[in-house]
Amino acid sequence: MPKTVEFFFDVGSPAAYIAWKQLPHVCREAGATIDYKPMLLGGVFQATGNHSPTTVPAKGKYMMDDLARFADRYSVPFHNNPHFPINTLMLMRAATGLQSREPLRFADYVDAAYRAIWVDQKNMNDPAVVGEVLAAAGFNPSAMLALAAEQTVKDKLKAITQEAVERGVFGAPTFFIDGTMYWGQDRLDFVREALAA
Repeated sequence: MPKTVEFFFDVGSPAAYIAWKQLPHVCREAGATIDYKPMLLGGVFQATGNHSPTTVPAKGKYMMDDLARFADRYSVPFHNNPHFPINTLMLMRAATGLQSREPLRFADYVDAAYRAIWVDQKNMNDPAVVGEVLAAAGFNPSAMLALAAEQTVKDKLKAITQEAVERGVFGAPTFFIDGTMYWGQDRLDFVREALAA
């Protein structure tokens, strides 16, 4: 029976971006499926008392340099965003809503958000920039904003974020396979091994 990787992510996480680009290849090789779980990383941090590594300047610099090394290894385009951190509340609400309403467009949306933040270095804290990015990716910015404002969508994002916290998630990306948790894009080798077991 094919295995499933539960993938908890937030587009504001550079490590989750690198994992987003790699996980489909890993799962295709293993004949596994991906259960995408858009969550709000800020909510996870608040609930767990965790913080972004960038709050420690030396650690943050090292982390970004290390992510650039991983991106180079995997041939993933990557540039540190000078506007980081990005408030991803609206972006993750829209991802959650789109996943339910138009699942075939979900990956295109997440790709566009990740590219805007971690390749094109866009200031996605600016609603006008978000609108430009969405329009360029073929989405109606007003419709996406309306979707993100729906109470059912807000509730679902809160529920997934709460589920993540209850299951021990403290950062992004986080993967679950058969109930075992793996954290960080640098743990994809363990994900690959778990899928092969």
